[in-house]
Amino acid sequence: MSSNSKSASLTGGLARKAGNIGFNISSVILLIAVWQLICTLTGVNTALFPNPVKTWDAFIEIIGDGSLADHITSSMYRFFVGFVSSTVVAVALGLIFGRIGILFRFINPVLQIMRPISPIAWMPFIVLGFGIGDVPAIVIIFLAGFFPVFLSTVAGVKNIPGIYFRVSASFGVGPVEIYRKIIFPAAFPQITSGIHLALGTAWVFLVCGEMVGAQSGLGYLIVDARNNLRYDILMADIFVIGLIGFALDIILARFEKIILKKWGLNE
Repeated sequence: MSSNSKSASLTGGLARKAGNIGFNISSVILLIAVWQLICTLTGVNTALFPNPVKTWDAFIEIIGDGSLADHITSSMYRFFVGFVSSTVVAVALGLIFGRIGILFRFINPVLQIMRPISPIAWMPFIVLGFGIGDVPAIVIIFLAGFFPVFLSTVAGVKNIPGIYFRVSASFGVGPVEIYRKIIFPAAFPQITSGIHLALGTAWVFLVCGEMVGAQSGLGYLIVDARNNLRYDILMADIFVIGLIGFALDIILARFEKIILKKWGLNE
């Protein structure tokens, strides 16, 4: 590739990134403008439905007193423990059950019964078993993230062309190497689709779990602000939850691109 082609490719990539950032910023500005317009036209009591200015003031307040940082730290700890453990277990089991079809056919009816049940429905039993604290929220996140990743992994393994396994057998590739060098890389794009779905689901249910079974975290802050009639803090917390979820999705997408590029699967 010539230096001119490389330069043009780099310029085009930077332009696309700048365009994406511009769209994201414009979208947020539009949302804030519509929000302020609704507050102005309806004349709603800002103590009950705060406008952007009051929400910003509350945001600065909870940053200044350190409470926001403490709640974010608690939530992120629970999220990463629950989500990472859920993903690791789901991928490992998915690779096994996807390869051994009879096992998946045996458990699939149970999975289809369990999958539609909201993790929050298990909360009374989880609290009875683990009490109040970090563990109930972690268990909720684990349940929320497990099924999308597991089912996507199984589907990814089942969609691997049979020629891959015949060629590996002819070269004498062992079972461990088959999983490491063939099955996991080939199924990875579909696995990441499940992880993307699980990420958003787990983040939503983290907040729900903290609203019921925790004494700290962003979900707990919503309940605490409601109980103290601080709807400005509640609204600020809602935006923080959304921004963190958005950031997590971007980080995951970036990680996915790095892995795909390493394996030569990225166009």
